[in-house]
Amino acid sequence: MNAALNAAQLHSKTLPDLIHKLLMSRQESLVLFHKLAMLKPVAPAGSVYHLLRRFRQALVDYLALGPFEIYEALEEQSADSPYRQARDVARRLYTQIDHTTQTALDFHDRYEDELAESALPELNQELSRLGESLATRIELEDRIVAAVRHVDTSVAA
Repeated sequence: MNAALNAAQLHSKTLPDLIHKLLMSRQESLVLFHKLAMLKPVAPAGSVYHLLRRFRQALVDYLALGPFEIYEALEEQSADSPYRQARDVARRLYTQIDHTTQTALDFHDRYEDELAESALPELNQELSRLGESLATRIELEDRIVAAVRHVDTSVAA
């Protein structure tokens, strides 16, 4: 998962490459999330806001990969596709994942403006709520990732 995406993978629409992009984007978001969570209690609001802005952008990029790329690619699979089970898993989980997307977008929108010192305690609570939602999302996404990877290992065997 630490391997960077090459140019072909970056623009690829194959499910294995999309899954790889999702995992890389997720990792970037989580790293920034943890940095933000560690920084906020002691840093001035300006420093927190700079990192918060980077996190918000990474978060939106990560959120877009699920519904706009992976789920779309799964829906485009034919009825006899080896990915039909992965598509069925994604369909069952989509509503729950969509709920986590809305929670994350609400967070994103709430912190669009400059951050005042007085907002730091509220940010702590919002990060906690967002962290719980992201944990749920990751659990759900991992079920889809496992279903896609199961097909990939079966085909390779």
